[in-house]
Amino acid sequence: MKTIFSGIQPSGSLTLGNYLGALRHFPTLQDEYNCFFCVVDQHAITIPQDRLALRKNIRSLAAVYIAAGIDPEKSTLFIQSEVPAHAQAGWMMQCISYIGELERMTQFKDKSHGKEGVSASLLTYPPLMAADILLYNTDLVPVGDDQKQHIELTRDLAERFNKKYNDIFTIPEPRISEVGARIMSLQEPTKKMSKSDENLKATIFLLDDEKQIEKKIKSAVTDSEGIVKYDKENKPGVSNLLTIYSILSNKTIPQLEEEYTGKGYGEFKADVAKVVVDSLKPIQEKYHQLIDSELLDTYLDQGAEKANKVASKMLRKMENGMGLGRKR
Repeated sequence: MKTIFSGIQPSGSLTLGNYLGALRHFPTLQDEYNCFFCVVDQHAITIPQDRLALRKNIRSLAAVYIAAGIDPEKSTLFIQSEVPAHAQAGWMMQCISYIGELERMTQFKDKSHGKEGVSASLLTYPPLMAADILLYNTDLVPVGDDQKQHIELTRDLAERFNKKYNDIFTIPEPRISEVGARIMSLQEPTKKMSKSDENLKATIFLLDDEKQIEKKIKSAVTDSEGIVKYDKENKPGVSNLLTIYSILSNKTIPQLEEEYTGKGYGEFKADVAKVVVDSLKPIQEKYHQLIDSELLDTYLDQGAEKANKVASKMLRKMENGMGLGRKR
């Protein structure tokens, strides 16, 4: 059975884009693959975090994973910082990384641009991400288009380590969803929906209530044409809403275009809002049952134990390959 690894930062509430692009697919993956789902809290601290907010977000994200359909009895769900091998292996991967290739990473350029003080971790976190993946003999990594560069670096580092030290790493492949991998902002539909967007009307969060969702979709940017038609270049706002509607309703975009022929944006947006509310409601209900429960802690304890066993074994192979410590 092949292995999948996926990690999400607990740096804020997850969005509808996160759900449609990634989380929605995870429940079916766990029946076909050996899955490791990780709350990558060490990545979150590459930028300053309030410690209490971070702890809350870590727990919240773990609850969302399960509420969205992850079964902790089938998959390994764990918190990155509770498996020390990640930080240890991350340092070792830094030692075989080149400054030039890290400086070329798009996210480093974006997050460091125009800032006076830039954390060294913004430059060096891609090797930690590589370690996250490689520790579990990962075959496939579900990612959006914007993360492909990180997987390419991970592959380069794995091949470099295998050639220079010891041939121990599986070379992972990206797994990109063909539909819904890139849900766009409701206010600027030419850019990706983001949990860090300062305009709260631009983003639907998984825990938004019914009124919030309806209000955000009602105010979503469209155009003056008044025709419900998919045209990503000329009608990005309407196209984005059609994509969301299509995925959640299991109707094709041509079916929806035909259904709304002669109808205005008002009725269309109201129906989009309804399908979003109906889709998120069961997730929200399960989330609220879990968030303060001892059961969530039990699942995370089990996940940390399972992840530690696998990661520690690979870490020993890495250390032996590089000549660290005493031979074990």
